[in-house]
Amino acid sequence: MFKVNILLFDDFETLDVFGPVEIFGVRQDLFEIEYISLSGYMIQSAQKAKIKSKIFRKGDEEKAILLIPGGPGTRNRVDDVRFIEYVKKMADECDYVLSVCTGAALLAKAGLLNGKHATSNKRAFDWVMTQGPDVQWVKKARWVVADQFYTSSGVSAGMDMTLAFVEELLGYDEAIAISNRIEYRWNQDASDDPFAALYE
Repeated sequence: MFKVNILLFDDFETLDVFGPVEIFGVRQDLFEIEYISLSGYMIQSAQKAKIKSKIFRKGDEEKAILLIPGGPGTRNRVDDVRFIEYVKKMADECDYVLSVCTGAALLAKAGLLNGKHATSNKRAFDWVMTQGPDVQWVKKARWVVADQFYTSSGVSAGMDMTLAFVEELLGYDEAIAISNRIEYRWNQDASDDPFAALYE
């Protein structure tokens, strides 16, 4: 069993969360999803979706996954010292860390991506890079894998990355079966981000 800890904060991007949730949710026998936040209160997305959250606690599950979305709220969170320390603590206690969109800025600010290759939303790429000058940023990637860290480009790229992550854990056949089940056309090429050129 894998515990998927999804970090929420006000003004997160809704699809950054629920795209991966749709994928993990196909295999509820393997993935237990929990919504967490610094406060443990109700959190509202940038699109006004409200989700009840909990405080992070490391359980006895075999493997723990941390997923960090992006969204407008990351702009304030990068300067919140307590929040960044919370990110670092959770990342240190989880076996895998996935970020979508500008969620990579939070990992970078925490120093967790220093010396590693990573990517993020191309529309906000210049800003994200300022949060981690020691990160090896890859501008044209759809997603990047560096050790236990998976970082993806903007919004829907989180679904491509999550399917690639599932492929790593469970094999290609399982990943493509999930993609077909949710009727999503999976971009399987991590180096192919069509939005990189658009936003240059």
